[in-house]
Amino acid sequence: MERECCLSILITLFGGAWLLACGWWPAAQFDSISGRDLEQVAWRRIWLPATPALAVAAALCGWALVEPDPVPEKMPWPLVLMAAPFALLFVRAAVRAGQALLSGQDDPATATVGLLRPWIVFSPQLAKKLSDRQIEAALEHERAHARHRDPLRIWLAQFATDLQWPWPQARERLRQWLTALELARDEEACAAGVDGTDLAEVIMTSARFATRANPSTLAALAGEPSRLKERIQRLLYPSPAGTEERPRSSYSPLFLLAPGLALALIGGAIFGARLVHALFWIAA
Repeated sequence: MERECCLSILITLFGGAWLLACGWWPAAQFDSISGRDLEQVAWRRIWLPATPALAVAAALCGWALVEPDPVPEKMPWPLVLMAAPFALLFVRAAVRAGQALLSGQDDPATATVGLLRPWIVFSPQLAKKLSDRQIEAALEHERAHARHRDPLRIWLAQFATDLQWPWPQARERLRQWLTALELARDEEACAAGVDGTDLAEVIMTSARFATRANPSTLAALAGEPSRLKERIQRLLYPSPAGTEERPRSSYSPLFLLAPGLALALIGGAIFGARLVHALFWIAA
């Protein structure tokens, strides 16, 4: 069998198994004074279940780097059959991601769209119901979404959640992050000089005006409907820690993830052949 085909089957089997096994991890309930801190924590928790699968994929890639092509051993059929459900799960997630890109939208009132080059859409009908200050408040909120490329992040987070289907914990982590995302962008808008009362009014107006929005493709101003009360309360009664400007931290989980994946790659190159050959012998 060709080395790349064998590698794909092994990554699908073991990476998918680890991803699904970690997807059941309960979605912790947490709170923070700062919505921006809350958003960062929730974003990391969406991707935390994927780190073991990434480490497994890196180790298998390390094995493939030193393995001859084609692979001397024949891929056992039991491994192929075991990998099939995880391959179907990936296909399902990919189809849903494609549908999110191609599906049409009803009027989203106000939203940020575009994965690579975000832009803001603003309904003329909604603008007629708002004052100039409220329009500027809505635009500042959407500019914050555009700066962080939130439509792309929402799309990726939905894809990662679909890979953990059918665990409800994964959907809950996504919902928590979407809620925290809107709280964070509200805070950034207020830090830029927007009055919280104006932004609260435009959020309520937008929520009444919008008909339907696909959360996988855009960052809509109204956000998560079930948490509007908390957003409005934070805007009307802001805490000092939530509205002040804060320096951006240079720390990133990538600084820990990259060395870990490098070690997994090296380990796979050294020990992967023994483990894979033993696995083939057991499955055969």
